[in-house]
Formats: sequence, structure tokens, C-alpha cells
Amino acid sequence: MLVLWEENSVTVKELGQKLFLDSGTLSPMLKRMEGNGLIERRRSVEDERTVIISLTKKGEDLKDIAQCIPSKLLENLSLDLMELNNLSQTLSTILTRIQQINS
Repeated sequence: MLVLWEENSVTVKELGQKLFLDSGTLSPMLKRMEGNGLIERRRSVEDERTVIISLTKKGEDLKDIAQCIPSKLLENLSLDLMELNNLSQTLSTILTRIQQINS
């Protein structure tokens, strides 16, 4: 949802790349999200092999409800700014290495 809130529409391929998920993992999640009325999937008119994911009104409205999640998470984790930055850097390093292995 975060990717869609930032970009509103993306292809399944782009979404998978941004989330480090393959289509076998992503497709069932997208199907459930579509079933819950949060997104819609449609084929590109330029290339029917490409599926575009877009937010519905209900998906857009969920952003307002979810805005408190990051602050609540940080509050419950009791991390200071330095610890949070270290965690972020470590996770970025891990994701970069995973990308290198998969390339």
C-alpha cells in the first residue's frame, strides 16, 4: 500500500521490484487486496502482458487510517534515532546484497 500511496499506479513488475517479491508471492496478495476493494488490476492497452495496479477510493482512504502506524511502531519498539538509523542502514545493506545475489 505504501508504494501505491506514493505512486498511485504501478505495474505488477515494478511493484515486485520495489518490494523484493516475486510474482508467485505478490499475485495472491494483490488478488486479496482487489477482493477487499483496495486496488484494481487492469491490463495495459499498450502491452496486454503488463498488468497495472491502481488504488481504489477505499484504498486511498485507508492511508488516513494507517498514518499513525509508523509512530506507534516506533513507540512500541523504544528505539532512539541512532538505533533506528543503524537498523535502516543494515536493512538497506541486506536488501542490496540480496539484489546482487539475484542478479
